[in-house]
Amino acid sequence: MALTGASTSVVDMSGDTTGLVIAKGTTAERDAISSPQAGMIRNNTETDKVEVYNGTAWRNLVEAGNAVPPLTIEYLVVAGGGGGGGWGGGGGAGGLLTSTLPSLGNTPQLTLTVGTAGAGLGRNPGYVAGGDGGDSIISGTGITTITAEGGGGGGYYNGYSGRSGGSGGGGGIGSSASGSQYSGGAGTTGQGNNGGFGGGYTTTAGLYDGGGGGGGAGAVGNNGQASGNYIGGNGGAGVICNILPAAGATTAGVGEVSGADVYYAGGGGGHTSGSNIQTVAYLSQGGIGGGGDGGNYYGNTSAQSGTNNTGGGGGSAYGASPYGLVGAGGSGVIILKYPDAYSISGTGLTSAVDSTSVPGYKVESFTAGTGTITFS
Repeated sequence: MALTGASTSVVDMSGDTTGLVIAKGTTAERDAISSPQAGMIRNNTETDKVEVYNGTAWRNLVEAGNAVPPLTIEYLVVAGGGGGGGWGGGGGAGGLLTSTLPSLGNTPQLTLTVGTAGAGLGRNPGYVAGGDGGDSIISGTGITTITAEGGGGGGYYNGYSGRSGGSGGGGGIGSSASGSQYSGGAGTTGQGNNGGFGGGYTTTAGLYDGGGGGGGAGAVGNNGQASGNYIGGNGGAGVICNILPAAGATTAGVGEVSGADVYYAGGGGGHTSGSNIQTVAYLSQGGIGGGGDGGNYYGNTSAQSGTNNTGGGGGSAYGASPYGLVGAGGSGVIILKYPDAYSISGTGLTSAVDSTSVPGYKVESFTAGTGTITFS
């Protein structure tokens, strides 16, 4: 290879059978450069990318090109679902938010928290409401913090309402002879819906109306059925969030990379209490999108927990063996879609990357933990 000066003041290092070897090393070694200069290039041995310093941050070069694409990030943020209440209402689904982040500019760092599941709580030492789900959060310099609120826990026996949250928990079963209904918890505007009403005590001794279904991201929870059925209300439906277009669709959203309709944030089913259906294990149904089915006291049937990483609410049950255990909520998830010229590094989070299903993009699903991620 010849190394000569040229009239344009550009160094000529051309050669037919050789190549240029540039500086290389790990991300940590790159970050240890004390005063990088604009235009500096190097090969990152961890990401197998050629990087260039633009004066304020390191960026990847695009394969077969000389420009780095803008860092546009689509997101789906789903909080943890609420747990079912003891002999009462289903848990509300975790709040759901999806959109595109504003340009990160020269601050390509985000702090993520994936919401935890709300506990399913039963009758010992006394009937209690289901636990609220944990919030899922994206924050970072230059953006408004995005917080999907945890689902509200289901209400419980003796007339207690569901708890408020991303979607509200279903109302509990009453013990008052007035037949009053007990309200579901309120959902957060733009994230979810209210829980269904639970029924009040009936005049027939020993029979109680069904618990309310937890609210879902796409629909309110259903009310517990009135006297004579005593069936818990179904959980509210979640919403579709796909990364690939479903059949007949023309645009893709953020979510799983299957290409089929994938739902998130369904509410949990309310508890069923009627002795007239004791010979069958009749269950209320959790809302599509990970909501757990409710239990049946006379069928000795446990409720289902919400599906993890969907934000589904847990179903309600009596809460003690042999009459069925209460379902916990499902944990939340954060999914980011970003150009495949970029890579993410960080600690404290559990994640998986799909880099093949969407040409030109990576889809990374964060399923647990709290941590700060850096784009490079």
